[in-house]
Amino acid sequence: MEYVQARVTTLHDLADPVPTAPTDRTAVVVPMSERDSETAAADRVFSTLEGLNPARVIVPLRADATRVAAISEWLSTYDLRTELLWCDGPRIADLLSDAHLDGARGKGRDVWLGLGRATTEEFVVVHDADTTTYDESFVSRLLFPLANGYDFSKGYYARVENDRLYGRLFRLFYAPLVRVLLDERPDPFLKYLDAFRYALAGEFGATARAARQIRTPRRWGLEVGTLGDAFDVAGFDGTAQVDLGKYEHDHRSVDGSAGLSEMSRSVGETLLRTVVEHGVEIDFDTLESRYCGAARTLVDQYAQDAAFNGFEFDREHERTQIDRYADAVRAPDSPDDRLPAWETTSLSPGAVADAATADLADVVGAGDPSERRRLNRSSDAESPLQSESEPTPSGATHREVGE
Repeated sequence: MEYVQARVTTLHDLADPVPTAPTDRTAVVVPMSERDSETAAADRVFSTLEGLNPARVIVPLRADATRVAAISEWLSTYDLRTELLWCDGPRIADLLSDAHLDGARGKGRDVWLGLGRATTEEFVVVHDADTTTYDESFVSRLLFPLANGYDFSKGYYARVENDRLYGRLFRLFYAPLVRVLLDERPDPFLKYLDAFRYALAGEFGATARAARQIRTPRRWGLEVGTLGDAFDVAGFDGTAQVDLGKYEHDHRSVDGSAGLSEMSRSVGETLLRTVVEHGVEIDFDTLESRYCGAARTLVDQYAQDAAFNGFEFDREHERTQIDRYADAVRAPDSPDDRLPAWETTSLSPGAVADAATADLADVVGAGDPSERRRLNRSSDAESPLQSESEPTPSGATHREVGE
C-alpha cells in the first residue's frame, strides 16, 4: 500500500473509501459504441448508476442507424434520467458541418458532444461503458476533489488482470516518451504530464466551468489532449488524481484498425502537438532513438516486477510492441482538428440536443419529436445551476458552485 504524493494532489485507496459527493448535481457522461451496448459490463455500469441517482446520465452513442432503436429500448429499462445522444444522425452531421466542425468520427467527438449537454449541471464525470469492475465509488471518488476546491480530477488504477500487466500503451509508449522529453527539458508542462499515474485512463471529472474550456481531440488522443488543456485551466493546484481501485475492462490487440498500434499514432500526435503548443522545443531527430532506449529500460524493470509477483511476462513481445509504437514518434504533420472549447464555439448544446432528439425519433419511430424536445428541456430545467440558454458566467469560480 503506497501513499506517496505526486506533483498533483493524489488521493489513494487506503481504506476502500466511498466519500460523500454531490452526485445530485452531477451529469455522468458514458460514451458508448454499439459494441459496448447490452453487454454485462454496460449493464453493471448503468445498474450501479441507478443506485447513485445522478442528476443526469448522458450517453453519446456511436452506432449504425439499424442498432439505435434496440439500444434506446435497452437504456429505457434503467431507472435513470438518461439522455441518449446519437452522434451519427443526419441532423447532427448537418449541424457540425454548418458550424465547420465536421471531421473524423471517434470517441473524442462523442465525448465532446456529451460534454456540451452535461455542463448544464455543476459537475461532470466521464466514464467508459466497458468497465467490468465498475462500482459506486468511482463517481464519488472523482467528485470528491471537485466538491473541495479542485477544477479537474483524473482517475488512475493498476492495469493488472489474471496475473498479467496490461496498460501497454501507457507504460510502453506514453510513459517513456514523456520521460525522455522531460529529461531533455524540465518544463512545468512536461512535469504536469509526468505526474499522472495512468494518464490514458478514460475516467475524469471536472467542474462545468472547467469542462467548457477544454478542447477535445476527436479520436484516441482524447485523454492526453484533455490533460493538455487541463494544465491551462486547472494547473497543478487545481488538479487531483484519484485511485479508483480495482479496474478491469476490454483489452485491444496491437494490430488492426482499432488496435494499440493505430491508437499510438493518434496519442503520439496529440501528445507531441500539445507539448510543442506549450512552447517546449523537441529534438525530433533523436527523439525516436531516445524513446526506444527509455522504453526498453522500462521493459526490463517491468519484467522484474512481474517476476517478483509471479506473473507471466513476455519480454520479447513487449520489445516488439516498442518497435511498432516507435513509428508514432514523429513531428505532428496533420491538421489540428481538435474540437473547440464549448465556451468559444457558436454551436449551442441546445441545438445539439434538438438535432439528436429528432434523429433519434426518426430511427426509433416513437412519439412526436416536439414532445421529446419538450421533455428534454423539462429535464434541463431541473438543473440547480442553469438552463441551457443561461450558461454559467465565465467569471464564476469553482468555489462558487462547488462548495
